[in-house]
Amino acid sequence: MHLFERQPARVSSFGSLSRIHAGDRPAGAADRCLDCPVEPSCPYSAPRLYLGCLGDPSSEFWPLSAVTPGRTEEDVLEALRTGPYGRCVYACDNDVVDHQEVVMEFGDGATCSFTMSAFTPMEHRRTRLFGAHGYVDGDGGVPRVVDFRTGAEELAAVATGDATLLRSDAAESLMTHRVVWAAEQARLTGRVVTLQGS
Repeated sequence: MHLFERQPARVSSFGSLSRIHAGDRPAGAADRCLDCPVEPSCPYSAPRLYLGCLGDPSSEFWPLSAVTPGRTEEDVLEALRTGPYGRCVYACDNDVVDHQEVVMEFGDGATCSFTMSAFTPMEHRRTRLFGAHGYVDGDGGVPRVVDFRTGAEELAAVATGDATLLRSDAAESLMTHRVVWAAEQARLTGRVVTLQGS
């Protein structure tokens, strides 16, 4: 929404919670990772994920900060023993999709697609914008601008730490929420949702 400076006219969406649910729970799995005999081979091992964040400032900022403000092995283990992040992913009450495709169409015919998958490495969002004369590709840290006519590439770092560079206001944030709600309505009903005032 920030790049288009308007909301889309139509939204469609497909996706589901297909793998991370009780029906896929491994035999013998416990309700918490720290008590689980299956944990060493589980792709969703909380100890492996969160203890592995220790000592890496970037990973300690996120995702570890969501689990505990502490930065010791004891802090992490206590959070996994008592908090929600130590629960078995297959035994939780999660109803959020583990994969989803959202397609948006704007009033002038421009389109945008969004792909979400839980089955990816831990990394930033990837963004690619195509235009008539080039594209912009971003990995959450360094955007790359490619000119189709010359083949020239430019790189720029975006991690400045200056919050004043974030230009999204409340109206724009509300607009993005409306699109997310429309995407969920489209996913649940199997219909293309038209947004009013587009």
